[in-house]
Amino acid sequence: MVFTVLGAGGFVGAHLVETLRRLGHQVHAPARDDTRWLEQDLGHVFYCIGLTSDYYARPFDTVEAHASLLARLLRDGRFERLVYLSSTRLYDSLPGQLAEESAVLQLDPSNPRHLYDLSKALGENLCLHHSAGRACVARLACVYSDSLGEGGFLAQVLPKAARGESFVIDSSPAYARDYVHVGDVTALLQTMLEKGAQGIYNLGAGQNTCNGDLLAAVERHTGAQVTFARQDVQQAAQISIDKARRDFAFQPRQLLDHLPVMLERLKRLHHGT
Repeated sequence: MVFTVLGAGGFVGAHLVETLRRLGHQVHAPARDDTRWLEQDLGHVFYCIGLTSDYYARPFDTVEAHASLLARLLRDGRFERLVYLSSTRLYDSLPGQLAEESAVLQLDPSNPRHLYDLSKALGENLCLHHSAGRACVARLACVYSDSLGEGGFLAQVLPKAARGESFVIDSSPAYARDYVHVGDVTALLQTMLEKGAQGIYNLGAGQNTCNGDLLAAVERHTGAQVTFARQDVQQAAQISIDKARRDFAFQPRQLLDHLPVMLERLKRLHHGT
């Protein structure tokens, strides 16, 4: 089976390329500025192109990545199936609610921060209604890896704790996220393409982990003392993965269960073993 990973230089895209090649598949991974793939037979496509932290500073690049380039591919490209990587950030306007794929999103064009959400939603709409049934959508939660190469909150906290450092973190114990391991994500994305998934799927762990619980577990395993600089409360949506569980028997690992493995790896790296 031939796969094309668009956005192969990103975190999830790079893991997809590595995983698929290890499994013996033929994988095309065009460079960022190489658009010759629009004229090639792409096979099964993972559309991983996107902006995250810098989307607000690069609004036109964000729309190009999330929707405009996708529109050209859907209109003119030669491919069998496509999965579009979106984000559970689209549920941020539903705090404290169960976020199922059928939830009605609340997006506000007058809010400049909603550029990300609106552009991703436009990409989703194109896939769902203008792909001749060949595209589906994966809304990814907070994806992490054992190496923490993705950056983010875990990368700020876990290496310091594994070294036994005590420190203050600029966050609140009440903040919560759905953390899903990149290995679980890549496996399900491949399954979605191979089985011809339709519609939208949430890809998360199905359970939020608050900072307080996470750091309490870190302290138990490392002895590091972590202090929070803030105490404010921010409710997060509860990501439902019932659809993925039902259709694909998706059983992702939970962060707190996997945490000892990650910390042990970081300790070995710190001690050079």
